[in-house]
Amino acid sequence: MTSLIMSAFGCGNKQQAQTNQEEKAANDGNQKVLVAYFSATGTTEGVAKQIAEATGGDLFEIEPAKEYTAADLDWNDKQSRSTLEMNDKKARPEIASEVEDIARYDVIFLGYPIWWYTAPHIINTFLEQYDLSGKRIVLFATSGGSDFENSLTDLQPSAPKALIEEGKVLNGSSAQDIKAWTETVVAAK
Repeated sequence: MTSLIMSAFGCGNKQQAQTNQEEKAANDGNQKVLVAYFSATGTTEGVAKQIAEATGGDLFEIEPAKEYTAADLDWNDKQSRSTLEMNDKKARPEIASEVEDIARYDVIFLGYPIWWYTAPHIINTFLEQYDLSGKRIVLFATSGGSDFENSLTDLQPSAPKALIEEGKVLNGSSAQDIKAWTETVVAAK
């Protein structure tokens, strides 16, 4: 009799353990993460790599078809490429490659340096080249002193059916701070 009870108990525990493992596997697979970023000088790239490591997400660099030179990035020069692009709201710099099967991602961390209080227009190019309906896009940025200010408003029309969230400016954030922030973001579903 005792062995029958133990046997029944053991069976129940085994089934419960299997159910817990299945639930954990389903939850772990629930949020497929992409970390897409544009980095003109390497600063945003470093942060993007930390986010990808913290989330286990895939990393994608938004590379311009024509690389930016130091002269292109001179914000003091009214004729520099970056200044001219940022003064033209319709500018959409071409991107060198694209994300394969973006449909498989649930959460997209989208990073960039702040240019003229907003996202560089290459970020609009990125958003406009995909159907991002229902995707959750979490912004992150690096900056010499500016905050997001206009990013959300400027980017939303480029992905009107996506949920774009203002994330964080991550200047000098530690890997531990980034991990804690990304865990909160991914858990928020």
